[in-house]
Amino acid sequence: MDIADEESADKESTDKQSALDGGQSDEALFIVQITDPHLRKEEDGKLLGMNTRASLDAVLNLIKRNHATPDALLATGDLAQDGSIEAYQCFEEKVNRFGCPVFWFTGNHDNREAMRGVAQGSGALEKVVRMGAWQFIFLDSLLDGKVHGHLSDEELTLLDEALAARPDLHSLVSFHHHPVDIDCKWLDAIGLKNREQLLEIIDKHSNVRCLLWGHIHQEVDSMREDVRLLATPSTCVQFLPNSESFAIDNLAPGYRWLQLNADGSIDTGVERADHIEFQVDYNSKGY
Repeated sequence: MDIADEESADKESTDKQSALDGGQSDEALFIVQITDPHLRKEEDGKLLGMNTRASLDAVLNLIKRNHATPDALLATGDLAQDGSIEAYQCFEEKVNRFGCPVFWFTGNHDNREAMRGVAQGSGALEKVVRMGAWQFIFLDSLLDGKVHGHLSDEELTLLDEALAARPDLHSLVSFHHHPVDIDCKWLDAIGLKNREQLLEIIDKHSNVRCLLWGHIHQEVDSMREDVRLLATPSTCVQFLPNSESFAIDNLAPGYRWLQLNADGSIDTGVERADHIEFQVDYNSKGY
Protein backbone atom coordinates (compact mmCIF):
# COMPACT_ATOMS: atom_id res chain seq x y z
CA MET A 1 0.00 0.00 0.00
CA ASP A 2 1.31 3.41 -0.97
CA ILE A 3 -0.44 6.17 0.94
CA ALA A 4 0.17 9.66 -0.53
CA ASP A 5 3.75 8.79 -1.46
CA GLU A 6 4.74 7.89 2.12
CA GLU A 7 6.52 4.55 2.52
CA SER A 8 5.23 2.14 5.13
CA ALA A 9 7.32 -0.25 7.18
CA ASP A 10 4.55 -2.79 7.22
CA LYS A 11 5.51 -5.91 5.22
CA GLU A 12 2.11 -6.32 3.59
CA SER A 13 2.20 -2.69 2.49
CA THR A 14 5.68 -3.14 1.08
CA ASP A 15 4.59 -6.24 -0.84
CA LYS A 16 1.65 -4.38 -2.37
CA GLN A 17 3.88 -1.46 -3.32
CA SER A 18 6.36 -3.84 -4.94
CA ALA A 19 3.56 -5.45 -6.94
CA LEU A 20 2.37 -2.01 -7.97
CA ASP A 21 5.82 -0.87 -9.10
CA GLY A 22 6.44 -4.11 -10.99
CA GLY A 23 3.08 -4.18 -12.75
CA GLN A 24 -0.62 -4.57 -12.10
CA SER A 25 -1.54 -6.76 -9.14
CA ASP A 26 -3.99 -9.54 -9.98
CA GLU A 27 -5.50 -9.44 -6.49
CA ALA A 28 -8.91 -7.86 -5.95
CA LEU A 29 -9.38 -5.34 -3.16
CA PHE A 30 -12.30 -5.58 -0.77
CA ILE A 31 -13.49 -2.18 0.46
CA VAL A 32 -16.30 -1.23 2.83
CA GLN A 33 -18.01 2.18 2.72
CA ILE A 34 -19.97 3.67 5.59
CA THR A 35 -21.45 7.13 5.50
CA ASP A 36 -23.44 9.74 7.39
CA PRO A 37 -23.42 8.36 10.94
CA HIS A 38 -24.25 11.84 12.34
CA LEU A 39 -22.80 11.18 15.78
CA ARG A 40 -23.21 13.68 18.60
CA LYS A 41 -21.23 14.55 21.68
CA GLU A 42 -23.82 12.84 23.88
CA GLU A 43 -23.92 9.05 24.08
CA ASP A 44 -27.70 9.12 23.66
CA GLY A 45 -27.55 11.62 20.77
CA LYS A 46 -30.25 11.16 18.17
CA LEU A 47 -31.06 12.16 14.61
CA LEU A 48 -34.75 12.24 13.72
CA GLY A 49 -35.50 10.03 16.69
CA MET A 50 -32.78 7.45 16.01
CA ASN A 51 -29.87 6.91 18.40
CA THR A 52 -26.99 7.28 15.95
CA ARG A 53 -24.35 5.58 18.09
CA ALA A 54 -26.57 2.53 18.45
CA SER A 55 -27.33 2.42 14.73
CA LEU A 56 -23.62 2.76 13.84
CA ASP A 57 -22.82 -0.09 16.23
CA ALA A 58 -25.45 -2.26 14.54
CA VAL A 59 -23.99 -1.57 11.09
CA LEU A 60 -20.39 -2.15 12.23
CA ASN A 61 -21.42 -5.42 13.87
CA LEU A 62 -23.06 -6.46 10.60
CA ILE A 63 -19.87 -5.61 8.69
CA LYS A 64 -17.82 -7.59 11.19
CA ARG A 65 -20.12 -10.57 10.73
CA ASN A 66 -20.26 -10.41 6.92
CA HIS A 67 -16.87 -8.98 5.96
CA ALA A 68 -14.52 -9.25 8.92
CA THR A 69 -11.26 -8.36 7.15
CA PRO A 70 -11.68 -5.64 4.52
CA ASP A 71 -8.61 -4.12 2.90
CA ALA A 72 -9.86 -0.65 3.83
CA LEU A 73 -12.88 1.13 5.24
CA LEU A 74 -14.06 4.45 3.78
CA ALA A 75 -16.17 6.93 5.79
CA THR A 76 -17.65 9.44 3.38
CA GLY A 77 -18.68 12.39 5.51
CA ASP A 78 -21.17 13.67 8.07
CA LEU A 79 -19.40 11.61 10.69
CA ALA A 80 -20.61 14.11 13.28
CA GLN A 81 -23.89 15.97 13.42
CA ASP A 82 -22.59 18.56 15.88
CA GLY A 83 -18.93 18.75 14.79
CA SER A 84 -17.75 17.90 18.29
CA ILE A 85 -14.38 16.42 19.18
CA GLU A 86 -16.20 13.83 21.29
CA ALA A 87 -18.17 12.62 18.24
CA TYR A 88 -14.97 12.09 16.22
CA GLN A 89 -13.27 10.36 19.14
CA CYS A 90 -16.24 8.03 19.40
CA PHE A 91 -16.16 7.33 15.66
CA GLU A 92 -12.42 6.61 15.68
CA GLU A 93 -12.77 4.19 18.58
CA LYS A 94 -15.59 2.30 16.90
CA VAL A 95 -14.04 1.88 13.44
CA ASN A 96 -10.54 1.01 14.60
CA ARG A 97 -11.80 -2.42 15.62
CA PHE A 98 -11.29 -3.66 12.04
CA GLY A 99 -7.51 -3.38 12.08
CA CYS A 100 -7.41 -2.14 8.48
CA PRO A 101 -6.75 1.36 7.12
CA VAL A 102 -9.72 3.67 7.67
CA PHE A 103 -10.07 6.88 5.66
CA TRP A 104 -12.30 9.83 6.57
CA PHE A 105 -13.29 13.13 5.01
CA THR A 106 -15.82 15.86 5.68
CA GLY A 107 -19.49 16.26 4.93
CA ASN A 108 -21.57 19.39 5.34
CA HIS A 109 -22.23 18.75 9.06
CA ASP A 110 -18.57 18.12 9.87
CA ASN A 111 -16.02 20.43 11.46
CA ARG A 112 -12.62 20.30 9.72
CA GLU A 113 -10.65 21.54 12.72
CA ALA A 114 -12.21 19.08 15.17
CA MET A 115 -11.83 16.20 12.71
CA ARG A 116 -8.16 17.02 12.14
CA GLY A 117 -7.59 17.32 15.86
CA VAL A 118 -8.72 13.73 16.38
CA ALA A 119 -7.48 12.04 13.19
CA GLN A 120 -4.22 13.88 12.54
CA GLY A 121 -1.27 11.51 12.36
CA SER A 122 -3.40 8.39 12.03
CA GLY A 123 -3.37 8.29 8.23
CA ALA A 124 -7.16 8.65 8.17
CA LEU A 125 -7.07 12.01 6.38
CA GLU A 126 -4.85 10.97 3.47
CA LYS A 127 -6.05 12.36 0.15
CA VAL A 128 -4.46 9.90 -2.32
CA VAL A 129 -4.16 6.20 -1.51
CA ARG A 130 -2.73 3.57 -3.83
CA MET A 131 -3.33 -0.13 -3.28
CA GLY A 132 -2.70 -2.89 -5.78
CA ALA A 133 -4.10 -1.95 -9.19
CA TRP A 134 -6.22 0.85 -7.74
CA GLN A 135 -5.93 4.47 -6.72
CA PHE A 136 -8.32 6.21 -4.32
CA ILE A 137 -8.71 9.99 -4.39
CA PHE A 138 -10.64 11.58 -1.50
CA LEU A 139 -12.00 15.10 -1.95
CA ASP A 140 -13.39 17.65 0.50
CA SER A 141 -16.72 19.06 -0.75
CA LEU A 142 -17.59 20.92 2.47
CA LEU A 143 -18.45 24.59 1.96
CA ASP A 144 -18.43 26.16 5.41
CA GLY A 145 -21.85 27.26 6.57
CA LYS A 146 -23.69 25.67 3.64
CA VAL A 147 -25.62 22.44 3.16
CA HIS A 148 -24.74 22.10 -0.52
CA GLY A 149 -21.26 21.11 -1.63
CA HIS A 150 -18.42 22.75 -3.55
CA LEU A 151 -14.98 21.54 -4.61
CA SER A 152 -12.30 24.20 -4.29
CA ASP A 153 -9.74 24.88 -7.01
CA GLU A 154 -7.16 23.13 -4.82
CA GLU A 155 -9.28 19.98 -4.61
CA LEU A 156 -9.91 19.95 -8.34
CA THR A 157 -6.21 20.43 -9.09
CA LEU A 158 -5.32 17.60 -6.72
CA LEU A 159 -7.78 15.34 -8.56
CA ASP A 160 -6.47 16.25 -12.00
CA GLU A 161 -2.85 15.79 -11.00
CA ALA A 162 -3.41 12.49 -9.19
CA LEU A 163 -5.28 11.03 -12.16
CA ALA A 164 -2.58 12.23 -14.56
CA ALA A 165 0.25 10.92 -12.37
CA ARG A 166 -0.87 7.28 -12.51
CA PRO A 167 -2.84 6.58 -15.70
CA ASP A 168 -1.97 2.89 -15.23
CA LEU A 169 -4.11 2.64 -12.09
CA HIS A 170 -7.87 2.22 -11.94
CA SER A 171 -9.21 5.17 -9.95
CA LEU A 172 -12.07 5.53 -7.48
CA VAL A 173 -12.92 9.13 -6.60
CA SER A 174 -14.93 9.78 -3.45
CA PHE A 175 -16.45 12.83 -1.76
CA HIS A 176 -19.59 13.66 0.23
CA HIS A 177 -22.09 15.50 -2.00
CA HIS A 178 -23.82 13.95 -5.00
CA PRO A 179 -22.46 15.09 -8.39
CA VAL A 180 -25.56 14.14 -10.42
CA ASP A 181 -29.27 14.67 -9.91
CA ILE A 182 -31.10 11.75 -8.31
CA ASP A 183 -34.73 12.70 -9.06
CA CYS A 184 -35.25 13.87 -5.50
CA LYS A 185 -36.09 17.59 -5.68
CA TRP A 186 -35.12 18.73 -2.20
CA LEU A 187 -31.85 16.77 -2.20
CA ASP A 188 -30.90 17.82 -5.72
CA ALA A 189 -31.00 21.42 -4.50
CA ILE A 190 -28.21 20.66 -2.00
CA GLY A 191 -25.85 18.56 -4.09
CA LEU A 192 -22.44 19.46 -5.49
CA LYS A 193 -22.84 22.92 -7.01
CA ASN A 194 -19.77 22.95 -9.27
CA ARG A 195 -20.28 19.45 -10.60
CA GLU A 196 -19.48 20.55 -14.16
CA GLN A 197 -15.88 21.31 -13.15
CA LEU A 198 -15.57 17.90 -11.50
CA LEU A 199 -17.05 16.01 -14.42
CA GLU A 200 -14.87 17.87 -16.91
CA ILE A 201 -11.79 16.51 -15.14
CA ILE A 202 -13.30 13.03 -14.86
CA ASP A 203 -13.97 13.04 -18.60
CA LYS A 204 -10.33 13.94 -19.34
CA HIS A 205 -8.98 10.77 -17.76
CA SER A 206 -9.72 7.27 -18.98
CA ASN A 207 -8.63 5.62 -15.72
CA VAL A 208 -11.64 6.72 -13.61
CA ARG A 209 -13.82 3.73 -12.80
CA CYS A 210 -16.07 4.98 -10.02
CA LEU A 211 -17.48 8.05 -8.25
CA LEU A 212 -18.59 7.20 -4.70
CA TRP A 213 -20.47 9.49 -2.31
CA GLY A 214 -22.77 9.79 0.70
CA HIS A 215 -25.05 12.70 1.75
CA ILE A 216 -28.31 11.46 0.26
CA HIS A 217 -29.04 8.65 2.79
CA GLN A 218 -30.14 6.26 0.05
CA GLU A 219 -28.74 3.80 -2.47
CA VAL A 220 -27.75 4.71 -6.03
CA ASP A 221 -26.05 2.43 -8.57
CA SER A 222 -25.90 3.76 -12.12
CA MET A 223 -23.47 4.53 -14.95
CA ARG A 224 -22.27 7.73 -16.59
CA GLU A 225 -20.56 6.56 -19.75
CA ASP A 226 -17.88 4.15 -18.43
CA VAL A 227 -17.88 5.45 -14.84
CA ARG A 228 -19.86 3.70 -12.09
CA LEU A 229 -21.90 6.09 -9.91
CA LEU A 230 -22.51 4.81 -6.39
CA ALA A 231 -24.22 6.23 -3.32
CA THR A 232 -24.80 4.43 -0.07
CA PRO A 233 -27.37 4.30 2.73
CA SER A 234 -26.61 6.11 5.96
CA THR A 235 -25.68 4.18 9.09
CA CYS A 236 -28.67 5.94 10.66
CA VAL A 237 -31.88 7.40 9.15
CA GLN A 238 -32.74 6.92 5.44
CA PHE A 239 -34.30 9.51 3.09
CA LEU A 240 -37.17 8.57 0.79
CA PRO A 241 -36.13 8.34 -2.89
CA ASN A 242 -37.96 10.38 -5.57
CA SER A 243 -39.47 12.75 -3.00
CA GLU A 244 -40.34 16.37 -3.75
CA SER A 245 -39.76 17.57 -0.18
CA PHE A 246 -38.06 16.22 2.93
CA ALA A 247 -39.26 12.67 3.67
CA ILE A 248 -37.92 9.74 5.71
CA ASP A 249 -37.78 6.20 4.36
CA ASN A 250 -38.52 3.13 6.51
CA LEU A 251 -35.46 1.16 5.33
CA ALA A 252 -32.84 0.08 7.86
CA PRO A 253 -29.34 1.58 8.23
CA GLY A 254 -26.70 -0.01 6.03
CA TYR A 255 -23.33 0.00 4.32
CA ARG A 256 -21.81 -0.77 0.91
CA TRP A 257 -19.17 -3.35 0.06
CA LEU A 258 -17.04 -3.09 -3.06
CA GLN A 259 -14.81 -5.71 -4.65
CA LEU A 260 -12.40 -3.81 -6.87
CA ASN A 261 -11.00 -6.19 -9.43
CA ALA A 262 -7.59 -5.92 -11.07
CA ASP A 263 -9.21 -5.49 -14.51
CA GLY A 264 -11.06 -2.36 -13.31
CA SER A 265 -14.45 -4.00 -12.92
CA ILE A 266 -16.43 -3.54 -9.71
CA ASP A 267 -18.67 -5.94 -7.84
CA THR A 268 -20.72 -4.18 -5.18
CA GLY A 269 -23.77 -4.46 -2.98
CA VAL A 270 -25.58 -2.90 -0.03
CA GLU A 271 -26.27 -4.68 3.23
CA ARG A 272 -28.73 -3.40 5.83
CA ALA A 273 -29.15 -4.02 9.55
CA ASP A 274 -32.79 -4.97 9.06
CA HIS A 275 -32.63 -7.48 11.90
CA ILE A 276 -32.61 -4.57 14.38
CA GLU A 277 -35.63 -2.45 15.27
CA PHE A 278 -34.92 1.30 15.27
CA GLN A 279 -37.04 4.21 16.44
CA VAL A 280 -37.53 6.98 13.87
CA ASP A 281 -39.61 10.18 13.97
CA TYR A 282 -41.44 9.94 10.65
CA ASN A 283 -43.30 13.20 11.35
CA SER A 284 -40.17 15.31 11.27
CA LYS A 285 -40.03 18.06 8.66
CA GLY A 286 -36.23 18.38 8.52
CA TYR A 287 -33.03 18.03 10.46
